[in-house]
Amino acid sequence: MAEAAPTTAMRTLGRLSNAAYRPREYLTEGEVEKLIDTARKRGRNGARDAAAILLAYRHGLRAQELCQLRWSQVDLRHGRLHVNRAKGGQESVHPLCGPELRALRPLQGSSPYVFTTEAGTPVTTAWFLRMVQRTGVAAKMPFAVHPHMLRHSTGYKLANDGHDTRSLAHYLGHRNLQSTARYTALAPDRFAGFWRD
Repeated sequence: MAEAAPTTAMRTLGRLSNAAYRPREYLTEGEVEKLIDTARKRGRNGARDAAAILLAYRHGLRAQELCQLRWSQVDLRHGRLHVNRAKGGQESVHPLCGPELRALRPLQGSSPYVFTTEAGTPVTTAWFLRMVQRTGVAAKMPFAVHPHMLRHSTGYKLANDGHDTRSLAHYLGHRNLQSTARYTALAPDRFAGFWRD
C-alpha cells in the first residue's frame, strides 16, 4: 500500500507562524526611511543597497523583480519604470520621482542589469534577502526584517493615503482584488465618519 503524501503540518514541522517572529508583516514609512539611511551608510555598496530598498518599497517589487530589473526598463530622461511582474502579475509603467532618479543615476554602468555585484553580475534574491536582514539588524529594527515586507509596506502606505483598491491592485500587479484587499483592511480612515458625536 502506498504511503499518503505528507501534510502541510508535517512538511513545515518546527516553523511557527509569522506572528511568532514579528508583530506585523510591513514597515511604516519612517522605518523604511531608517532602513534606507542605514543601508546607505553600510559598506562600500551603500548607494546600491539603499537604491534597491528604495525601489523595492516605492514600486512594490518582489525580490525576483528587483534582481532582474534591467536598464532597458528604466527611462531616466522621462522618469518612467516599466515593471515586469513575476508570478503572472500585470505589467505596468510607474513614474520615477526625484529620490529614485537620484539613487539610480550613479548606478549606471556597462551591465544590462540595474543592480549588480562588484564583479558585474546581476544580484540574486539570496543577496537581497541577506542585505535587507543585515540592514535591519544594523538599523536596530525591533523585529526581523525581510524583503517582502517592503512590498507589503507599499500596499499599506498607498492604502492609508486613500488610493482606491483597483488602482492599488494594478500598481502592485495583482490580477485578483482579493490579494489587494488586505492592505485596505487596515487603513485607519476606513471607519472615519461611522459615528458622529
